[in-house]
Amino acid sequence: MTSRTAWRDTLVRISRVRLTPRGIGATALGAGLVPLGLVLALPDLVGLGAAALLAVGVAGVAIGTQRLESGRGALRVTRVVTPNPVVRDRTADVSLLVAAHQASGAAYERLSRLRLSEQAAHELAGHQGIRARVSARADRISVHYSLTPTRRGRWSLGPLLTTRTDVFGLVRATQPLGSATHVPVWPRTVELAVRTRSVGDVDHSATGARLQSTDDSVLREYVAGDDPRRVHWASAARRGQLMVRADESAGVRPVTVLLDRSLLPHWQEAGGSRRAVATDDGEWAVELAASIATSFLDAGHPTRLVTTSVAPTLESARFASTRASRAALLDTCVDIRGHRGSAEGHHATGTTARALRLARTAGEIVIAVLGPHDPEARHSLAALGAEGTCWALLVEPRGAGFQHELDETSAELRTSGWHVSTTQSRTDPERAWALLAERAL
Repeated sequence: MTSRTAWRDTLVRISRVRLTPRGIGATALGAGLVPLGLVLALPDLVGLGAAALLAVGVAGVAIGTQRLESGRGALRVTRVVTPNPVVRDRTADVSLLVAAHQASGAAYERLSRLRLSEQAAHELAGHQGIRARVSARADRISVHYSLTPTRRGRWSLGPLLTTRTDVFGLVRATQPLGSATHVPVWPRTVELAVRTRSVGDVDHSATGARLQSTDDSVLREYVAGDDPRRVHWASAARRGQLMVRADESAGVRPVTVLLDRSLLPHWQEAGGSRRAVATDDGEWAVELAASIATSFLDAGHPTRLVTTSVAPTLESARFASTRASRAALLDTCVDIRGHRGSAEGHHATGTTARALRLARTAGEIVIAVLGPHDPEARHSLAALGAEGTCWALLVEPRGAGFQHELDETSAELRTSGWHVSTTQSRTDPERAWALLAERAL
């Protein structure tokens, strides 16, 4: 830290110092005694008033220049969120500990005069706010409270705000302590009925194709946690890196869930900040796509979740193939945001569809949660459906003026071989999925 930065930080801390009622009284007393003593020519009154003012000034500078994280009385903050990540609308417990970095009288003295205030994003605290249980000891302060996140995303918790007074109670200072904790919030998911004829048998009966055998298993790079028995040694020797079979049982096919980010709010840049310009928050679409992906993964299908992007990088969207990789699948949902406008949304959908068409593996099933699109994007989606098994849940926009585009999108996808079901936004995920499965059957 440079000297200029250190001075700036010190001045900021001093500016946060405020007088307590006792300090206000001492200041008023000193301000009155000094001129009175001068008028009456009483040096004792002048000295008494000056002492009161000096005590307040020294206390303000002393407490303003102290750093809680350093020195003999240094304090440390530990914050643990359980579970982490948190699921939207589910409760998480937070344990906060403020303790002395080293046992010392200065640290204990600081703790005894410390008042704590936790900062939490509104999306984490919810409408009820934070109700904490505090337990104080000589060497530590423990705080326990619960959070119920109301929105998916990555939200800030902390830093801790501390308020402390000087030894004589003349001034108080507010200072942050510790760093912020960023809490990821997963979307809610429901278990969908995919362990039925809704995938393998449907495709078999509709196309007459042979179901995938064990020799047609999808190969992918080995990641930590994979079963070593699934390593395909012949491919590993040929490629020079470990490869594993993503599915070993007959008929288990890889599934790609495609989420159209046009269903989320459009974002615009304004004055260096981003703001949403759509009325529907799009969380229903994210939760539906996440539910489909996790349900297929739980049923044994190698699964990945892909979102529409102007520059898609499908290499990073690897197939999850174990129950342990479920967390990684849900992690991809945390930071999903909408496009910057409808034009970008149409372009991104077409670009992603073309990338999926080039990168799809043998027997891969594509299940898309889509909104209506322009002719160019529809053409790219249609080409994807003409070369493999594709299902689409087409979401009706809430605003007016999209019905023609919706009908055109539905008709072109069906013509190219897609199984299409139309649903309204915020429909129960189980019902929306059942409608699509019935269409395919």
